[in-house]
Amino acid sequence: MPAKPRLELIEITKRYPAVLANDAVSLAVMPGEIHGLIGENGAGKSTLMRIAFGIVQPDAGEIRWDGATVRIDSPAAARALGIGMVFQHFALFESLTVTENVLLGLGRARARDALADDIRSLGERYGLSLNPDAPVYALSVGERQRVEIIRALLLAPRLLIMDEPTSVLTPAAVDRLFGTLRQLAGEGVSVLYISHKLDEVRTLCSRATVMRAGKVTGRCEPERETVASLSRMMIGSEPPRTRRDLPTPGEPVLEVRGLSLAPIDRTGKSLGAVDLTVRRGEIVGIAGVSGNGQGELLAAIVGEDRRAPRDAIRIAGRPVGNASVKVRRALGLAYVPEERLGTATVPDFGLDRNLLLSHADGALFRAGLIRDRVLGERAATIIADFDVKAGGVRAVARSLSGGNLQKYIVGRELARVPKLLVAAQPTWGVDVGAAARIRQALVRLRDAGAGLLVVSEELDELFEVCDRLVVIAGGRLSAPIAIADATVESIGALMAGVPTTSAAPGPAPGTAPGTAPGTATGVASVAGRVPGSAVAASERAP
Repeated sequence: MPAKPRLELIEITKRYPAVLANDAVSLAVMPGEIHGLIGENGAGKSTLMRIAFGIVQPDAGEIRWDGATVRIDSPAAARALGIGMVFQHFALFESLTVTENVLLGLGRARARDALADDIRSLGERYGLSLNPDAPVYALSVGERQRVEIIRALLLAPRLLIMDEPTSVLTPAAVDRLFGTLRQLAGEGVSVLYISHKLDEVRTLCSRATVMRAGKVTGRCEPERETVASLSRMMIGSEPPRTRRDLPTPGEPVLEVRGLSLAPIDRTGKSLGAVDLTVRRGEIVGIAGVSGNGQGELLAAIVGEDRRAPRDAIRIAGRPVGNASVKVRRALGLAYVPEERLGTATVPDFGLDRNLLLSHADGALFRAGLIRDRVLGERAATIIADFDVKAGGVRAVARSLSGGNLQKYIVGRELARVPKLLVAAQPTWGVDVGAAARIRQALVRLRDAGAGLLVVSEELDELFEVCDRLVVIAGGRLSAPIAIADATVESIGALMAGVPTTSAAPGPAPGTAPGTAPGTATGVASVAGRVPGSAVAASERAP
């Protein structure tokens, strides 16, 4: 007889005051199956998974586990059945260590030293290395995601729900994670895999369910589909390709010279003699494995860490190494942090009030009071321009899906028309259509004369939008590489700390990428450029 589904969701409905999140959704995951769940931002995927994990209760519908009807009224009840979940919005206590967070998630007593050893060994086995004694507040987004994955794997689950698990993992770590998931599936574990990365779904999943606007709109075998056909099922069209002309760099808008900083605490990374230049009219990307000093460098640039010597950092020609965030913003700085809730936004503030975190111009105030109408109009414009699905301008930040909140944050910073935009993981957790729109918006900002510094662990993203790349490893930056001369292999080697042939210092102002004197032939000759990502000159918009 055919096996019964491990998990079966039947006609699940969940209503909120402003939205019907799930509208009679049905889904079944078989034992040993890796099942994909795809859909645009706000399609209802995360709500459905929170119901399956007991965080949210459905208004209607039935849940079956191994064929028997069950009520999953809490995460503890889900874990007791054998359900583990890796969250997109991390469920971690920032003041506790990695080991303490894992211990809380296990729901049972464990000797702390033995658990720390298990965390180390599991991390080494799957390329998810972590310091078990590090407090979570000191970890980057990528490292926090590793905590979630390791905690779920230590539960030895029968069903593993993974919500955007690779959004900030390197390609090598993704490959190792996929190997782990296939091994688990071979042992009978079911995997419910939520991702916006359609190539991952095609590679990993045997079946997939497609959602749009809270409903199931299709089911398919992903390996029989193309990325384009999956995109049409998910968003109704193929995502537009980023179009960009050759850059025409101008004067420097950001200069970092000889920046060396000791770590703020014992878990941080030191920065060693960092040199970096971003000019008007160009996008410079920083690639690197999470936790190699990206956070420390950005904190120094945007003013969260003011220990730098005054002349070590210049914005628009002004020395700002020890200046406040306010001073830097007045010089034209805008910032998209990697942590959406708690850093980029106040979780319990409405979208309109969250606008005040970076918009403080006189038009929003009168006699020291907030002009609510003007604030609401500005927030509404951002919501419309970036197609943010939200219950109005007063919807609190935490009520939005991760991708919709990310779109709002990016739109909020771009609305300031900055001279310098620093963006960390700008399309993290965003669906393919919205990611394409965000990347095109970044290119438009560059073409308008701004300088952009983009930190991303998505190599495809960096190759698609950047004019030059640098790699950070161990708190040090590589020499810049013109995007025309960069390859996956050369960047990957630098990310791993393997020295390669010296790279060129990048194009001089007004020089097309790849024509800088002294370009490293060793880097340029490595085969394997990213197909379809770095846009050839002949394919760029006229």
